Amino acid sequence: MANTASARKRIRQTAKRTLRNQARKSRMRTFVKKVEAACATGDKAAATEALRLAQPELQRAAGKGVIHRNTVSRKISRLAARVKALASA
Repeated sequence: MANTASARKRIRQTAKRTLRNQARKSRMRTFVKKVEAACATGDKAAATEALRLAQPELQRAAGKGVIHRNTVSRKISRLAARVKALASA
């Protein structure tokens, strides 16, 4: 257990940030799942719209430091490729 006041404060801050980051990560995952679900149905219009809504959510998570920006870039790239493949299929 923390002995100093600053250490106790740090524990409180970490707890708050952890909850906030979990919520952001969960929200990001939800948007990604919506894109994947739209791709699974084969509806290009819905998939494109879901991707359009997911991109800023992913970027926001990277901006807040929840996940690495390269991870976001990779995820968006792969999702966009899957949506694009719906048109040719």
